[in-house]
Amino acid sequence: MTSALTLPTGNLLAAPWPETPSGPAQPLPFELDRLLADRLPDLIATRRRLHQHPELSGEEFETAAMIVRELTAAGLRPRLLPKGNGVICDIDGRPDGPVIALRADIDALPLTDSKDVPYRSTVDGVCHACGHDVHTTVMLGVGTLLAQLASLGELPGRVRLIFQPAEEILPCGSLEVIEAGGLDDVVQIFALHCDPNLPVGRIGLRVGPITAAADNVTVRLSGPGGHTARPHLTVDLVGALGRLITEVPSLVSRRVPANSGLLLVFGHATAGTRNNVIPSEAYASGTLRVMDRDTWELAPKIVTQVIRDVVAPTGATVDLEYLRGRPPVCNDSQAIGVLTAATTAALGPEGVAETPQSMGGEDFSWYLEYVPGALARLGVGRSGPNVDLHRASFDVDERAIPVGVRLMVLTALRALAAAR
Repeated sequence: MTSALTLPTGNLLAAPWPETPSGPAQPLPFELDRLLADRLPDLIATRRRLHQHPELSGEEFETAAMIVRELTAAGLRPRLLPKGNGVICDIDGRPDGPVIALRADIDALPLTDSKDVPYRSTVDGVCHACGHDVHTTVMLGVGTLLAQLASLGELPGRVRLIFQPAEEILPCGSLEVIEAGGLDDVVQIFALHCDPNLPVGRIGLRVGPITAAADNVTVRLSGPGGHTARPHLTVDLVGALGRLITEVPSLVSRRVPANSGLLLVFGHATAGTRNNVIPSEAYASGTLRVMDRDTWELAPKIVTQVIRDVVAPTGATVDLEYLRGRPPVCNDSQAIGVLTAATTAALGPEGVAETPQSMGGEDFSWYLEYVPGALARLGVGRSGPNVDLHRASFDVDERAIPVGVRLMVLTALRALAAAR
């Protein structure tokens, strides 16, 4: 049987990528730029095939199988995570060297792809709208190049490639990787994330927090139900739901310092089926995001109390689920130093861009609870109006793929050299 994620052959590029970078950037060692140029059509094909066949969080089995095939073809020995939907692969260099980890997330989002492109998603209601297909492709390219270095005896340590499932949901896939030993012996870890607000050739870097903490909040309201002609004889759950979703977000923000950046937004609310029936159940769910780690620790207690206080006068019964998600990604200064040096080498000094802290959440943060590291933003912006992440029309400038490969190869080599 042929998998949907068996890769096509042929050159998909309109023009070849240069064998070595122009300008002030430095070439990769041992003619790896030539190898990257040779592999680039296959990498573009990989990204497009992944985009055509996305898999939701927790269901990345075909994606993981494709990753295993590609890494095995490069002479590596990947292993599947226990559930079979993620991959860890060590590239063994000098045995006395340190271990550096590079992470890519591989899951897609529950969105219908709205783009009119040949590689549009073929899976109804599922789309790579966050760039994880690019992250995966970049890491496969890195694996090919570092495997070549290892075969030449020129890799000064071990590089662990982590292809992580379930970044977009809770519980986080990073916790599965950690439980499976993904951080064993690792001294530093690095990752890239697509940024459509940066053009190709720019890398967003920041010391300290670069994302926000993100938790899920789900509320169920219940009451006896009844007739809309006699709301005084029952509990008006639609009214209670309205109070919940309009009053709670602003009240919660008043309980914490303004510079904590706390943001509670309900993305889903539902109640009732008929215009003349007061329902017996109502639901709301949303996300709480906060920039400050200390406030994140207090958030569950604050949110729970405010919700109960707001709903209490309505008479509705409250069942609340507060699901801890992920702390902020807090980039280590030494790791950012490695990324800065690698970016300058890969792209020249103009490749380095300061990036602000985002309100988005990223479960890369859990790795940084155990080992130091950093996440960088990979410029993928296209000409014309950029489309934000998590939109059904999201796409990237594919010239960012070799940029990401060069950057992560140089990051791994500099991190290994610095850690010796």
